[in-house]
Amino acid sequence: MNINKDLPAIDSQRELHIWIIENLKMVPVPERAYGNFFEEHCYIILHVLQSPKGTKEVSRNLHYWIGKEAGVETQGAADAFMQRLQEALGGQMVQHRETQGHESDCFHSYFHRGVIYRKGSPGPDLKHVETNLYNIQRLLHIIGRKHVSATEVELSWSSFNKGDIFLLDLGKVMIQWNGPETSISEKSRGLALTCNIRDRERGGRAQIGMVNEEVEASDLMQIMEAVLGCRVGSLQAAMPNKTVNQLQKANVRLYHIYERGKDLVVQELATCPLTQDLLQQTDCYILDQCGFKIYVWQGRKSSLQEKKAAFSRAVGFIKAKGYPTHTSVEVVNDGAESAAFMQLFQVWSKDQGRKKPGETGKLIQVKLNVGKLYSQPELAAQLRMVDDGSGKVEMWCIQNLARQSVDPKHHGQLYSGSCYLVLYTYERLGHVQYILYLWQGHQATADETKALICNAEELDLMHQGALVQVHVTMGSEPPHFLAIFQGQLVVFQEIAGDNGRGKPGPATRLFHVQGTESHNTKTVEVPARASSLSSSDIFMLITADTCYLWFGKGCNGDQREMARMVVTVISGNNTETVLEGQEPPHFWEVLRGQAPYSNKRLQSGEASSLQPRLFECSSERGFLVLTEVVFFGQKDLDKYDIMLLDTWQEVFLWLGEAAGEWKKEVVAWGREYLKNHPAERSLATPIVLVKQGHEPPTFTGWFFTWDPYKWMSNQAYEEVMEGSLGTGSAISEITAEINNFQPSQWRGNRRAGPSALLALKGSQDSSQKELELGPSASTRITSTRTSASSCVSDTSSPVSGNLPQERLMHQAAEDLPPGVDPACKEFYLSDSDFQDIFGKSKEEFYSMAKWKQQQEKKKLGFF
Repeated sequence: MNINKDLPAIDSQRELHIWIIENLKMVPVPERAYGNFFEEHCYIILHVLQSPKGTKEVSRNLHYWIGKEAGVETQGAADAFMQRLQEALGGQMVQHRETQGHESDCFHSYFHRGVIYRKGSPGPDLKHVETNLYNIQRLLHIIGRKHVSATEVELSWSSFNKGDIFLLDLGKVMIQWNGPETSISEKSRGLALTCNIRDRERGGRAQIGMVNEEVEASDLMQIMEAVLGCRVGSLQAAMPNKTVNQLQKANVRLYHIYERGKDLVVQELATCPLTQDLLQQTDCYILDQCGFKIYVWQGRKSSLQEKKAAFSRAVGFIKAKGYPTHTSVEVVNDGAESAAFMQLFQVWSKDQGRKKPGETGKLIQVKLNVGKLYSQPELAAQLRMVDDGSGKVEMWCIQNLARQSVDPKHHGQLYSGSCYLVLYTYERLGHVQYILYLWQGHQATADETKALICNAEELDLMHQGALVQVHVTMGSEPPHFLAIFQGQLVVFQEIAGDNGRGKPGPATRLFHVQGTESHNTKTVEVPARASSLSSSDIFMLITADTCYLWFGKGCNGDQREMARMVVTVISGNNTETVLEGQEPPHFWEVLRGQAPYSNKRLQSGEASSLQPRLFECSSERGFLVLTEVVFFGQKDLDKYDIMLLDTWQEVFLWLGEAAGEWKKEVVAWGREYLKNHPAERSLATPIVLVKQGHEPPTFTGWFFTWDPYKWMSNQAYEEVMEGSLGTGSAISEITAEINNFQPSQWRGNRRAGPSALLALKGSQDSSQKELELGPSASTRITSTRTSASSCVSDTSSPVSGNLPQERLMHQAAEDLPPGVDPACKEFYLSDSDFQDIFGKSKEEFYSMAKWKQQQEKKKLGFF
């Protein structure tokens, strides 16, 4: 793309491009520096995702990011470049306005390891990341659960608090200090960011130390106090969390914005639930999600002038409402809406407004191909079928708060006043897998519902936690649940008796049969009156001696075939087929006379065009907090996580194997999510509980790729901690340097003195030759001046380098002459004695790596 000389070329092979605004120009940021943002600048980010799963369309997102210290001129240039890029690339993209520290989940999703905010500017050479630079002293404040960010703060204990993570970066040594109130999930993500800095900025040549309990990390705390000084008083309390919960996001308002003369008019149109037909192609609208986020929707036929004014209008709206200036803004174009925007509406169709007048949607029947379900998990996910339902079925009815086995002869016969457990066992890729359905009738009591969940947990324990639990509400049964009963599921309007069978029902009963195949057919008892009928379906009217099979005018052959199979399950009476409009008088008599009923052809529910969305779940002050991961993959599932995957037709809750916190709340979270959804979702939407390592294809099929062996190779935070962290030579060297300086330089001081900091600085200096030697060489202390002078830094000491070797070799600290530092006894030898004993000069000795010095001193009796 070189249509404009001021716009950079774009590599079509890359998904992510980042530019910094420098001297009012767009300058590309090197890939190794992605995720680093300087506070005095603005950036432009372009993300192009080709063919995400489940769609053939290209997803484009264009962001401009404003640093908290960025000047007005820089912000204006970023806005101008943003508009020109949008024009050059075409209108089918989503535009975002991001401010430092308040970025959207979409923005954070590009930087899996985290975002780093850096002070100042990258300088004239625009070096975002200095590689192999060890002369560093900085403190980073790390926050976030799923989306982690690090901000450079004052190098002082006053920057710390109990609830966050802080990284003291000293070049060769990086000390991660975890606040006592941080969760293991936060520690794990903080460690990922720390490792990322080490690998990108030091080429992996730095030692990481971890402080979880200060008393157990005395060597690391010694280094921290050398740099930060001794801590006075207690730590600050944890900073209050600024996250927005689902209840706060539930309130949405739609405004029509237009010009009347020279005035801009903002007219409120509707509150939730919103419908798509409110949006007209010729106009522009603002959708206010309770001040949490502002969306600007631009109709495809709106004027170019209106489109250019989208961001300025949003900012003006934010000011008028008194919202914070950092409020997130997203501009969406007609036909290229984000998944987050579309889900704010009750129903969303991508064909809305494009059909010709009078045109209706066609009813498309999907035939089930079992073979493809095994080879194509994405098909299994879209059809909501793991197989054809031919596996093993066990069924229990909840009676007297306990589960009672249901005779296989009565499988599929459910009663609306009861609750049931249905365990389905099947094989996939040679492994036995389980799905446990928890079916709840509309008339079941609260006690029965609680007993249903308790009994499900007992069954899960019996199967070592391998059960996928699907919470099903009567009337919203998923296709696979229907398939395991082979189209013979019948729901009776009564309470189950012994063995799961119902008590004797009334003499006259009416049943509604819906479906065309075994995986979409169910029969439900409805009130026995004419108004219950519908021309699109089939009904069975059972009397004392006859069963009328009533075919509506709109039903088809597949429906009739399924109904003839179901009738044998419900009635043993003689069956009489009745066509709509040709009913015998007795038919209407039994229904207490004719009455109006639906005579329109009802279309089957349209498959949702909405893309699935993945969220991390947590709780703040008793409310559900969700953090979205956009463009998600399996890598975004962590063993410490509880994740919510919303496919619109189902809500999956994924539990990591180490997600102990809030584990018992997950089903309640799923219900809270549906209850507070701005689109006023059905509370009967199935909720599926999935555990790490036992994911069904109906879940994995929503991910672009899925590796079933990934969980076997992932290193947990605890395993990393038990490894090499905190045991490196660089940490030992700096600790030794501190010990050498402690008596005279900073003992008793509040802050480390200049000499001490100089010693630490000297211990981090490295020559380019050393860097080329590899990780082991890079941890050496090469400054002879620092190593040697540290031993005699107390210039008031009367001791000089001429003590006899017998007064130094193999001597305990208390037996040494006054003034001799026990950490470097060898220094007090004369030059000739030193040469005779060590076989080298003092200069050669102190130029060696510290660990080699220690090794020789131990061997010769000077340690």
